[in-house]
Amino acid sequence: MTDHIRPESSGAPTSPFGGLKIDFGTGGGSPFGGLSIVGDDAAASPLAGGPVTAIAGGAPTETKVLIIGSGPAGLTAAIYAARANLEPVVIAGSAPGGQLMLTSEVENFPGFPEGIEGPDLMKRFREQAERFGTRFFDLDVERVDLSGRPFRAWARGMEFVGQTVILATGASALWLNIESEQRLRGRGVSACATCDGFFFRDREIAVVGGGDSAMEEANYLTRFASKVHLLHRRDGFRASKIMIDRTYGHPKIEVHTNVEVAEVLGDQKVEGLRLRDARDGTEQTIPIDGLFIAIGHRPNTEVFRDWLETDGKGYLLPHEHTASKIPGVFIAGDVADHRYRQAITAAGDGARAAIDAERWLESEGIADHATQTAW
Repeated sequence: MTDHIRPESSGAPTSPFGGLKIDFGTGGGSPFGGLSIVGDDAAASPLAGGPVTAIAGGAPTETKVLIIGSGPAGLTAAIYAARANLEPVVIAGSAPGGQLMLTSEVENFPGFPEGIEGPDLMKRFREQAERFGTRFFDLDVERVDLSGRPFRAWARGMEFVGQTVILATGASALWLNIESEQRLRGRGVSACATCDGFFFRDREIAVVGGGDSAMEEANYLTRFASKVHLLHRRDGFRASKIMIDRTYGHPKIEVHTNVEVAEVLGDQKVEGLRLRDARDGTEQTIPIDGLFIAIGHRPNTEVFRDWLETDGKGYLLPHEHTASKIPGVFIAGDVADHRYRQAITAAGDGARAAIDAERWLESEGIADHATQTAW
């Protein structure tokens, strides 16, 4: 997922808060508001609620449950762990909130009959976790040491120590990386047909990709769209024969091969595509209202791959329920799930991981059993 260090004057007076500086700026468009607390060597981190002290180079931040990641899985794990009096710490990332921060409206998360904006939903998740005492650090984890308990992680010069770790860093959609696509994300450009297909009822839309996922999304979107253009930059497809046959045989899908998206047209919303022929460079324009990118996802597992098992696509492999092969290290959400990739399933994973972590801590004599869940 893609989407500021404040210079310190040498003549600035000494802060009464020691190495901390409080910034009441605009927050750079953060859904969590403008309040930031800045350590001596740390960049400003937007906070959702109560203050969090983040001082680079200080004593390690210790906790019974260290959660890495702040999407639905990580934040649900934080809520459950905090209510079990485990005082969790969340290393949320420099762009906290996960993939829902890029989603304009969520209509399939229970409890919101009128729908809710993705950033607003994640803000509520975070505020609920903070209500029960979760501490947040909006930093990117650079390395971890999972060789033995306590487990350690480092982010921007800070060290974090946890008796257990829940890994919930999710997966990032792969994008075309053209300016117009980035600008119109959430305004007609999406990477989730299940999440956003409903908004394009009786509209003409396009899907980019050549694998099973792209064809599955194209077929799914025919439930809503009047027509679906499937765009692929090559002549052949990586998809299975059954999906190719199903796609070519669908009356509402038009397949375009050897084409690339040169530009997504529109100012405030998607209005069309400028397509370029991959063979001779000729261009054409087609009018559409929505563009779905289905060229794959990349699990955010780079810092864990030296410690934990991954599958052929790089996703972490749980061994029993949410437990990894390392006792005390748990896995939740899209960092291990390349099938469902839904906020609700990720949240469920987060709850399971927190309960598993609590039970493991109890079995090790580190924490008392505090929930009413059955063994």
